[in-house]
Amino acid sequence: MTKEELKQKVCQAIEARQEQIIELGESIYREPELGFKETKTAAKVENIFRNLGVAYEKELALTGVKGRLKGKRSNRTVAVLGELDAVTCAGHPGADPLTGAAHCCGHNIQIAVLMAVGMALLDTGAMDFLAGDVVLFAVPAEEYVEITYRNKLREEGKIAYLGGKQELIYRGAFDDIDMAMQIHLLTNTEADSFVRLGSTSNGFIGKLVQYQGKAAHAAMAPAEGINALNAAMLGIMGVHAQRETFREQDYVRFHPIITQGGDLVNVIPEDVRMESYVRAASIEALRDSNIKIDRALRAGADAVGAAVSIQSLPGYLPMNNNQELNQVFRANAEAVYGQTQVGTGTHEAGSTDTGDLSHIMPTIHPWLGCVSGALHSKDYSVADSHAAYIKSAQALAMTVIDLLYGDGEAAEQILQEYKPLLTKEQYVTFLNSFNQAN
Repeated sequence: MTKEELKQKVCQAIEARQEQIIELGESIYREPELGFKETKTAAKVENIFRNLGVAYEKELALTGVKGRLKGKRSNRTVAVLGELDAVTCAGHPGADPLTGAAHCCGHNIQIAVLMAVGMALLDTGAMDFLAGDVVLFAVPAEEYVEITYRNKLREEGKIAYLGGKQELIYRGAFDDIDMAMQIHLLTNTEADSFVRLGSTSNGFIGKLVQYQGKAAHAAMAPAEGINALNAAMLGIMGVHAQRETFREQDYVRFHPIITQGGDLVNVIPEDVRMESYVRAASIEALRDSNIKIDRALRAGADAVGAAVSIQSLPGYLPMNNNQELNQVFRANAEAVYGQTQVGTGTHEAGSTDTGDLSHIMPTIHPWLGCVSGALHSKDYSVADSHAAYIKSAQALAMTVIDLLYGDGEAAEQILQEYKPLLTKEQYVTFLNSFNQAN
């Protein structure tokens, strides 16, 4: 069977399972779970693997599930990724009323697409024509939320890092994988560009900040207290005063939330806590802006005589799409969506832990503009289910075939030309450089 014939059969197989694929995504949508807690979603993935006869590992980085399809030879391994977790958005119509978790991130579609690729490769016998293995990897905790909770997991030794792919890289779950790809949904704001390739993104450092003051009666004896909430507000204003020093090309972002602001309205706040990210477009800008922001946060404490503890936690690295792998995907995206609907992306100020993976192996993270309403907002909804679920799975599956068909020459050429930005050891060392309190 020729490569083009095989690609056509795989696309037809995905169409044939359309109802099952979309129902899987909708089932996950109805039961959103936050990172490192995705037990129901992981169980759905495991159940499909069992029904397909796919060998898999489970409970990787607590909830990750990794299936492997064997090719005629196992020269190289290509991974297709999907993320298990939801994000916190209590106002979204699909939000869990108890946890506030909602799939207004599109991860439920990623998991359905991941399984669609596997189903089609198996339904058509495509693996018999591929000189490599395909890993279907459902990964946990892409959304970097509940920082305090995750840091507690870290302190208890249950995880080493707060992001799912970080933890999986550290634990060796990507050691037997050569390259990786996944899709992500995006609000469609450009009529002439449905698929956007090659976008870069910010990295970030996680922050836990605690201001310690002194309690006193807020009306009768305020002079006897030290107001930790005022210290926090002054710290935030100090960061605002730094903003003109951040270069526009670095896309620096600082967006804190106060998770504990005081105990009683008539008591001077003694213990005030914040969570935030420090985001930037490069590792160098991350280091520079982090120093400035820490300095401003400490100044807020100094201004009122409070104490402050600032814990910097390793966040995510900037995204670097592999251009050669992108070109393989581009040809298939153009075949599925139409040539005029595939464009080159720009910089995204958000972040993804796929950026971490992109520093150590060829990785792509194309965006599909099929969402109305902003990501992570109550207005998020999928505008084109067929494009999101079916066409994206077809583009990914055809890319897998292009890479591994015959003797896997296309994958081999990409890997021969690839130079990692960081080795795994250098990557872990870099993460640990931010895993500290001051």
